[in-house]
Amino acid sequence: MMKSKMFFTMVIILGIAPGLLHAQKGMREMDKGPEHHIILPANHEINWQQSPVLEPELKVAVLEGNPSEPGVFTLRIKIPDGGYISPHWHPNVERVTVLSGRFLLGSGENMDRDKVKVLDPGSYTSMPPGMRHFAMAEGETIIQLTSIGPWEINYINPEDDPRNR
Repeated sequence: MMKSKMFFTMVIILGIAPGLLHAQKGMREMDKGPEHHIILPANHEINWQQSPVLEPELKVAVLEGNPSEPGVFTLRIKIPDGGYISPHWHPNVERVTVLSGRFLLGSGENMDRDKVKVLDPGSYTSMPPGMRHFAMAEGETIIQLTSIGPWEINYINPEDDPRNR
């Protein structure tokens, strides 16, 4: 009985160890870069720009990392009142915190205002890879998005993709 418990324990340890080592390596990769990163919006340190993958009226500011390269990145998206992001999906997890305004988030392949969750400032969502979703804004809305690059946005309807216009 004692030998079987020890054998079982060893099997579990050997099965878990590679995953733990992989997770530790991922955490080390996230830690590369500046020791301390501070951005103060009151000092106008946020550089809003147009993104080729989003509607022209939406603005994006990269806070950390590079969305086009492998690794963790954080960006902010400013969406004007009535602005939207058409149904799409990403190959990596997407973590979003609402900083201001009202972010209306829906899941599925069709824009349907009746099927959105209203996320007020302070709300957080984490969407798994491949999740089909869309968003709208009530009032000027700013969200903060963290993911793993390279960041891809795959629109359900190719006509909704600004890169195709």
